[in-house]
Amino acid sequence: MSSATVSFDPFSDEFFTSPYETYRRLREEAPVYYSEQFDFYALTRHEDVAAAFKDHETFSSAYGVDLAEVRKGEPTKHGSIIAMDPPAHRRMRSLLNKVFTPRAIEAHRGLVTRLIDKHLAALDPDGFDFVQDFSARFPVDIMTTMQGVPDEDHQQVRLWIDELLHREHGEVDMTEAGRKAGVDMAVYYYQLIKQRRDNLGDDLLSKLIAAEIERDNGETEPLNNVEITEFAMLLGGAGAETVTKLLGSAAVVFAENPDQWQLLLDDRGKIPLAVEELLRYEAPAQYNVRCTLREVELHGVTIPAGKPVFLVGGSANRDPQAWTDPDSFDIDRNRTEAQNLGLGYGIHSCLGAALARMESAVALDRMLDFMPRYEVDRSRCTRVNMQNVAGWRNVPVRVLR
Repeated sequence: MSSATVSFDPFSDEFFTSPYETYRRLREEAPVYYSEQFDFYALTRHEDVAAAFKDHETFSSAYGVDLAEVRKGEPTKHGSIIAMDPPAHRRMRSLLNKVFTPRAIEAHRGLVTRLIDKHLAALDPDGFDFVQDFSARFPVDIMTTMQGVPDEDHQQVRLWIDELLHREHGEVDMTEAGRKAGVDMAVYYYQLIKQRRDNLGDDLLSKLIAAEIERDNGETEPLNNVEITEFAMLLGGAGAETVTKLLGSAAVVFAENPDQWQLLLDDRGKIPLAVEELLRYEAPAQYNVRCTLREVELHGVTIPAGKPVFLVGGSANRDPQAWTDPDSFDIDRNRTEAQNLGLGYGIHSCLGAALARMESAVALDRMLDFMPRYEVDRSRCTRVNMQNVAGWRNVPVRVLR
């Protein structure tokens, strides 16, 4: 159970290139791993990760969601819902659940399809970067349109988010450019929200302005501009990154498993199954960080209170104790084997999961039309180096005639 036999460095190039062999060894040799270098613990088995996701009384989100925040040892002062525990989280989540109803998400299918078609139409089939020219562009276009962000600013939001999440090789803390991007993005949304108060519409920002929330004292009142800014940045970030990374992985994974791509070509009804398998096989968020509120003993290891703990969902989704032949990509996989942790689990499961699934399904359907046969130049593929987000930065693709 010690950390001596295997090394887990989630900030290293090796981790982002291919973490799955490390995950296998962690599950077998150190299911409760301790990093002396960074002073954190990590859980990698499916049973343990799923249980921790649901135990907010032990594994708290209120101290932040990355190592740099959690190891400060203080509850976060910002109001982002992902860095809250109940009851504050429950009230905020309830408010957003009213905005992200299944009916409301389905109402955006036309917008999703139109924007995906727009970006596909701009591609050169003889050679394009699947991520930079397509999968990084349309998701943020969709979310910022839903928010009511002016068209000319959509891609700027994406650039801010990329900088905000970027980490230099081996570094835990945000870069100076990342901090500036966060400030610029917050100022932008704050000013936009102030303007929107005088001209409400049918967009997400207007709905958040009009919404009311129950406070700690039992009073019901509207959200303030800072709270709405936090929501806007979170939705912008999640809307930009999750589908971008999922589809970038899809292009590579299906190129490596052409038999699975053929299954989709033969039966478009399998597309939702493919989305779920992609989320299991190559989750955009490989881990989430929590802070222990009390001492925990697991597999003979004692995790003290006040320690950062990595909940490694990317490993849990490859656990052979939960899944049959987990390192194989199989869209016909039995969905009842285990809980797919690709979009989180418990109270912090992805708020926009339904939208992410719909966007991914529509995109795959359109990709089957646009690139029924294609090849990826793996020699020129590069990965991102981001806080907890894993995936491809560049995926050169050529459509085969």
